[in-house]
Amino acid sequence: METLYVLGGKELHGDIDIVTAKNALLPILSCGLLTARVIVLHRVAMFTDVSYMIKILESLGCIVTLIGDDLVVDTVLADKYEVREEFTKKVRSSIFMLGPLLSRFRRAKVAYPGGCNIGNRPIDLHIKGLKSLNVKIEERHGYIYCDGSNMRSGDVHLDFPSVGATENIMMASVGLKGTTTIYNCAREPEIEDLQNFINACGGRVSGAGSSIISITGVENFHDVEYTAIPDRIVAGTYMIACAMCGGGIELKNCEKSHNLALIDKLKSCGLNIRSKKDRLYLSMKSKPKSISNIVTQPYPGFPTDLQSQILALQTISRGTSVIVENLYESRYKICNELIKMGANIRINDRMAIINGVPKLYGANVTATDLRGGAGLVLAGLTADGYTTIEDVYHIDRGYLSIEDDFCKLGAEIKRINK
Repeated sequence: METLYVLGGKELHGDIDIVTAKNALLPILSCGLLTARVIVLHRVAMFTDVSYMIKILESLGCIVTLIGDDLVVDTVLADKYEVREEFTKKVRSSIFMLGPLLSRFRRAKVAYPGGCNIGNRPIDLHIKGLKSLNVKIEERHGYIYCDGSNMRSGDVHLDFPSVGATENIMMASVGLKGTTTIYNCAREPEIEDLQNFINACGGRVSGAGSSIISITGVENFHDVEYTAIPDRIVAGTYMIACAMCGGGIELKNCEKSHNLALIDKLKSCGLNIRSKKDRLYLSMKSKPKSISNIVTQPYPGFPTDLQSQILALQTISRGTSVIVENLYESRYKICNELIKMGANIRINDRMAIINGVPKLYGANVTATDLRGGAGLVLAGLTADGYTTIEDVYHIDRGYLSIEDDFCKLGAEIKRINK
């Protein structure tokens, strides 16, 4: 067990590089399987979720080699189509293997996925979309059995713009004869990145970033080298940290256009933000003002993956804020931990009402999920005294040694093995 010890009250100063995006790397790694080629991914951040995905690929017969921060994935000899529960229970993104396995082998057997417990995240949209491609699916004994022997291209209409379902259907379709069109697609930048990766391998995908994506099947792929996009959620977390702690920081390898909804909110709370090419310059010289209304929505709306972090910001802001969580009903688990630190929060179904307090106080708290854990780190950075954060493994799923980044910015935070 590992614990983070955080001493609050330090302003942040300095610069850090933003790593490549976890939510881009996971589908890209999965997609590499269907190419039956060698792929090289540059600047790979070895989040624990990425490590789990690598183990899944190796269990299917792929050969994976890490050289510095370059990841070489040889998928040529992959010969298995079953993803066992021992892998899927640790990472929800294991569900991404359905599409590539069907594309490569026309069959798949995947155990139900695990991951953070942040609410109901059904996979019915994945299953319904694959059935639209004439995949026969059975669910029994904790596994999803897919028979794609009669798969064909066609039109897929999503009832909700699900990121995972959009990506799975894209990957399942790339080798089918004819054209598949997906309607009501998710529009996240990571989906456009997956499209760019597929096309770099020789695929023919267009429309990602809009609500309609078109996939024209191809028969052959080629080796590829690729660099995923920067992690907009990691960047957003550090932007919120600057607003909470004060000071001035520079974020390098950062795509401003991916975080416009957050930037709009942070400017209203008093954070000064300038951009130049792939860099963001942030400064905060006063106590933040509350943001009156924050509503999570699919991209390009405010991201649910930054809700816990901006909620932490509201606990020390001047005034009252209302947050509405539209995507995951259990995103508010962080609130009980923040209340231990002196926060004034009331929860009413999917709504949180936060009255800002003069300061938070260090306490022993527990990370219950990935983004909630990051929110607790931010709270600890501003609290009076020491904050102890348990179950750090949740945070490691999406942040690469978060304590090292904050130490570079002048914070006092260290990891202890218990």
